Amino acid sequence: MDPLFLSRLQFAAATFFHFLFVPLTLGLSLLVATMETKWVRTGDKTYLRMTKFWGKLFLINFAIGVVTGITLEFQFGTNWSRYSTYVGDIFGSLLAIEATAAFFLESTFIAVWVFGWKKLSPKFHAGVAWLIFFGANLSAVWILLANGWMQNPVGYVIRNGRAELESFTAVITNSFGWQQFLHTVSGAFLVGAMFVMGISAWHLLRKSNVDFFRRSFRLALPLGIFASLFVAVQGHFHGNEVAAIQPAKLAAMEAHWETTDHAPMHLLVLPDPENERNSVEFIKLPSMLSILAYNDPSATVKGLKDFPEDERPPVQLTFWSFRIMVGLGTLFIALMGWAWLKRNDIENQKALLWALLLAIPLPYLALQAGWAVAEVGRQPWIVYGIMRTADAVSPAINSAQVWFSLGSIVAIYTLLGITGFWLIVHYAKKGPKAA
Repeated sequence: MDPLFLSRLQFAAATFFHFLFVPLTLGLSLLVATMETKWVRTGDKTYLRMTKFWGKLFLINFAIGVVTGITLEFQFGTNWSRYSTYVGDIFGSLLAIEATAAFFLESTFIAVWVFGWKKLSPKFHAGVAWLIFFGANLSAVWILLANGWMQNPVGYVIRNGRAELESFTAVITNSFGWQQFLHTVSGAFLVGAMFVMGISAWHLLRKSNVDFFRRSFRLALPLGIFASLFVAVQGHFHGNEVAAIQPAKLAAMEAHWETTDHAPMHLLVLPDPENERNSVEFIKLPSMLSILAYNDPSATVKGLKDFPEDERPPVQLTFWSFRIMVGLGTLFIALMGWAWLKRNDIENQKALLWALLLAIPLPYLALQAGWAVAEVGRQPWIVYGIMRTADAVSPAINSAQVWFSLGSIVAIYTLLGITGFWLIVHYAKKGPKAA
């Protein structure tokens, strides 16, 4: 295997593993801040116990997330030096702001929150919890604006053989980046809600701390309902932007081969990229793809055959990742609706509780599938339209070097993952401290 493929595989492995921890940080920070605020306002000690119990799980998750994210930025220098040289003037500034103005802010507030229980007033301590939530999401803003620039480069000029920043305002107001932020963060809120609901379900099935976990469940449920609906609606608008800016990605997402107006959608499709067709197309919905892509039933949707073969994304992975994301998103809406209907008698709803417990990994899978669509669907471009991935890899590395670093990352991350998930499962099963 060549260094390009191995470097892509290494970055993908590190990114996907790191992103197992990021969404729970974003979602659970909101719920923990809400719990602590309820304690301050009501004086109800159950909310204090909830804050400390769910806060402990948040801290374990955050710690593993920090460690697993460190290697990602180093890879821009070790494996992707040509990319860093070509666009570092723009991309590097966004990462620098994320690290100095967001991540360090978030980490500082977490330290204050952890060690300030007896040193700060309850109101101030609760305020720090909200600052943690703000810092985590501010960090996400800069990371996703950086990725949004890679998806839709704006505010730059090609000068001296590299992309140089011309308008910082254009970069930070890039609509594609903000669409990604809304889609990703709403998905993260769903992860946090379903994490709390799933663990609560486990304890309710065992009749353990029933009042505590019933209240935890009911607190997380509104967020789960909101997030499941918002991510679906916002995903439609994000799809409109993909259709306008990255039509090849849209065509791959739908395995759409022929350019046509009134483009239909089929509910059951089996792509056959080798023959530039679909081997199965079942249950045709006339004009539906045109409506979903452009909100116009007569709109023309460009097919994959009208793109040069070397500019088409990998169809199978993009297509099936998109189907997994959309299918799971539909399931989450149904599951949240079921939970809402049974919320007043949740401790006696065994089938629902088991469904929620087993569903804990599913929003993670949906988010990973979504990122596969975003990143694989952008290929062969590392920066859409201006730099190919093949031109971004470092010239001096060889396959043996990348094999070694890839193996090391997989081994270390496996150990970290086992440790992190064991700690989360252990303390989740242990339950809160006695009142």
